[in-house]
Amino acid sequence: MKRFLMSFALSLAVVSFAAATARAQESSSPGNAPVKLEGQVVCSLCWFESDDRAKTPYGTAADLKCAADCATKGIDAALAVREGEGNNFALYLLEDGRFDKGAKDWLAYMGKRVEIGGVVRAAEQKRYLKVDSLNVVAGADGATATVLQDAKVIGTKVELALGDLFGAQQRLSALGGRIVVLNFWATYCEPCRKEMPDLARIQNNYAALGVQVVGASADQPAARAKVLQFIKETKLNFPVWLGATVIDMERFGLAPALPGTVIIGRDGRIVWHKSGVVKEADVKKQIDELLAQAAKEEASAPPDDARPRAEVVDEAKPRAADQAEATTSSATEAGHEEHASSVPS
Repeated sequence: MKRFLMSFALSLAVVSFAAATARAQESSSPGNAPVKLEGQVVCSLCWFESDDRAKTPYGTAADLKCAADCATKGIDAALAVREGEGNNFALYLLEDGRFDKGAKDWLAYMGKRVEIGGVVRAAEQKRYLKVDSLNVVAGADGATATVLQDAKVIGTKVELALGDLFGAQQRLSALGGRIVVLNFWATYCEPCRKEMPDLARIQNNYAALGVQVVGASADQPAARAKVLQFIKETKLNFPVWLGATVIDMERFGLAPALPGTVIIGRDGRIVWHKSGVVKEADVKKQIDELLAQAAKEEASAPPDDARPRAEVVDEAKPRAADQAEATTSSATEAGHEEHASSVPS
């Protein structure tokens, strides 16, 4: 009996020592210490649609649509962190921490390069990152480097040619002489839906002052019925063009994630751009500054110089009015088309 008790006590001591050792190793493990990682927010499933993300950067319209679909199914978002050279990336599945992302998913940050502070853990051969802080980085390496550099796009002219709801080719340069608010969006982008009322108000309040809002949708022409339904639901009052791509967004200095907004001056040059959901007050501030600057220049210019600028604006008004009327007419047609074809959910 005595020998049994001694053996039991020894076994208990060994188990206690092993448990204490494991706790000590766990507490001293770098995985449990706060870290800061920089990478791109991606869908943990859609990321693997390409075998080589070094050659095919994440963030295409197909990637973002996949991410939106996956989010509704509860598939995790992840932080893709480059490790070394080539196609070497580590994926950290994102977990809620102290950072308030303002939504139940990470779609607002999908495709963006961010710096995340938090704690890393490993389980079942997967890495997890609890997000305690998040900052969208001002610069990036690799294929997205030019996307976030203001100096390369502000003050430049960028053309955009897309088809409208009737299949007619439209060009951004045709709106020369007006201030253009160009918004990149898609029917499958929930953050995009949230900012539509603000953009519609801007169109209402500033159209008479020579301002035109244009919606460049990432939806393809084949999804016209779905776009028309979206227009009806959100009561859009500005022209909508179809088929915008991530490459188009990059040319305007936007990150490869919807939504994104660009403001172009009357001279056709980019004056401001914002990746992510825009605030109505921020857009109005930029427009008011452009209008004030134009008024000042017009007041100080000789009468002969002022007349041509006024004529350019007047010539553009009918075109913008025609496009806005076409958008409203197209939205009305959606009700008739519901009998011919169903609207995708």
